[in-house]
Amino acid sequence: MPPQTLPDPALVARLRAAGCVFAEDEALLLAQAVEGRADAADELERLVARRVDGEPLEQLLGWAEFGGLRILLEPGVFVPRRRTEALAAEAVRLAGAIADEGRAPVVVDLCCGAGAIGAAVVDAVDGVELTAADVDPAAVLAARRNLEPLGAHVVAGDLFDALPRDLIGRVDVLAVNAPYVPTAEIAMMPPEARDHEARAALDGGTDGLDVHRRVAASAADWLAPGGHLLIETSRRQAPTTTALVTAGGLEARVVRDDELAATIVVGRR
Repeated sequence: MPPQTLPDPALVARLRAAGCVFAEDEALLLAQAVEGRADAADELERLVARRVDGEPLEQLLGWAEFGGLRILLEPGVFVPRRRTEALAAEAVRLAGAIADEGRAPVVVDLCCGAGAIGAAVVDAVDGVELTAADVDPAAVLAARRNLEPLGAHVVAGDLFDALPRDLIGRVDVLAVNAPYVPTAEIAMMPPEARDHEARAALDGGTDGLDVHRRVAASAADWLAPGGHLLIETSRRQAPTTTALVTAGGLEARVVRDDELAATIVVGRR
C-alpha cells in the first residue's frame, strides 16, 4: 500500500477514542477531503475536531455513499442510511418492469432528503420521469444538486401538497422514506443523528407513524392503476404500517432484507 494511503495513527487513535468504529477509513477520507489545500493541516484539524464532537462524517465530507453513488449533502441534511438501499432496490425493480413494457416509469421520491432513492432509480432505469419532494429547505437544496442534473423535478413542500397536480393517478412508484422514530426515542438515537440532522427527518410522532398515516391515506389517489407505494418502516412497526396501507385502499405486503436490517411495506393499487 502506498504511504499516502496509510492513515495517520494519531488521527486514527483520536477517532477511535471518540467511538468511530471505522476509524481507519474515516481518517483516510478526512485526509483526502483536504488534499491540495494550502491550509490542509488546519482544515483537517477542524474537521477532526468536529467529527470527535459527534458530527456525521458524511456531512463533514459533503457527500454520502449510497448504492455505489455519491450523494451530495448540505449541513444538517438527513444522511441516507444503508438500509434504505433495500427500498431503492425495490423501487428500481418496479420501475424497471415498467420500462421493460416500453413506457417511461413515473416515479416520486417523497420525503426525499438529499434524493438518494431517486438518484438510484434514475441511475439504474432509463427514461424515468422523476419528481422528488421534501419539506426541509436544506434537503431540497441537496436534492436539486443531485437530481436536477439527471433531469428530475425537485419541489419543496409538505408531502403531497408539494407535488404537481398532473401527477394524480399517474405515479407508478411512490417511494417514501418518511420519519418513523417515535418522539420519545429520539433522545436515545446516536448524537450524529439526534444533534445534527433535521428533527423533521427523524420525528414520527408518538408511535413513529404519524407521517405514514398521512401518506397511506392519500397514496391511492396519486398512484396509477397497478402502481406501488413503498414505505420504509421497522420490523416492530410493520404490522401497523401494513394496516394503514390496507386501510388506504391498497393491497399490502411486507418485504424484509435481513442483510441490510431493512423492512419495507409495499402497497399496490
